[in-house]
Amino acid sequence: MNDSSFKVGITKTFPCSYLPEQEERLLIAIDERLQNNRSYTMLMMEGFRRSGEQSYRPHCPNCSACQSIRVVIEDFKPSKSQKRSLKRNAHFEISTSDKLKDNYYPLYEKYINTCHQDGAMFPANNQQFKSFLSSKLTKQLFIETWLETNGEKQLVCVAVTDVLINGLSAVYTFYHPDFKANGLGIFSILTQINLCKQQGLHYLYLGYQIDDCKKMNYKNRYFPHERFMNQEWLLVENNSNNKI
Repeated sequence: MNDSSFKVGITKTFPCSYLPEQEERLLIAIDERLQNNRSYTMLMMEGFRRSGEQSYRPHCPNCSACQSIRVVIEDFKPSKSQKRSLKRNAHFEISTSDKLKDNYYPLYEKYINTCHQDGAMFPANNQQFKSFLSSKLTKQLFIETWLETNGEKQLVCVAVTDVLINGLSAVYTFYHPDFKANGLGIFSILTQINLCKQQGLHYLYLGYQIDDCKKMNYKNRYFPHERFMNQEWLLVENNSNNKI
């Protein structure tokens, strides 16, 4: 995306949502020519992310803590704890949909209103749900996790995923609070990695890794991965041989 004729916007500076001592500013891709799958993929390769229909990248005046991160699928090897997650959750059934279904909302509402009462999305509402998770920028994949008990199926988790030219992008995952102990966030990432492998895709984009933010420093546990720093992707390999 080196064409200087593309239009971008810069937001005003505002308090950071993740690091209270910092100020945040965003670079927004506002050019209509960027509103398609090819351009969206290119933006992701330049460290952007989306929320709804809006693609953005941190452009903060005094901080570079947010680093876009992507798992290198071909070389990925699960750690011991990730293998345990796959084994612990093997009884769930996985299915996919290419549409944002109405029956996802009650699960989303319960998740937000139970697990994120201190977040900007609380309290949940249907309009927010649709505007945040749906997008016309690219094809979407909704990965459903189901539990079957006595012949009845219960939807326990949905991982909202964007389909890119070179990979998948994990947009957001929500689950039933009763299954928090199952670690469905980790399990969903591992499921997305497996889908990338099945489809011959090179990367799973996980959004922004923020080392100093407890809520956002969980994405660096999938090796090897790459971080977008100083306008280039740098490889990070696990020096502990996946003993975690």
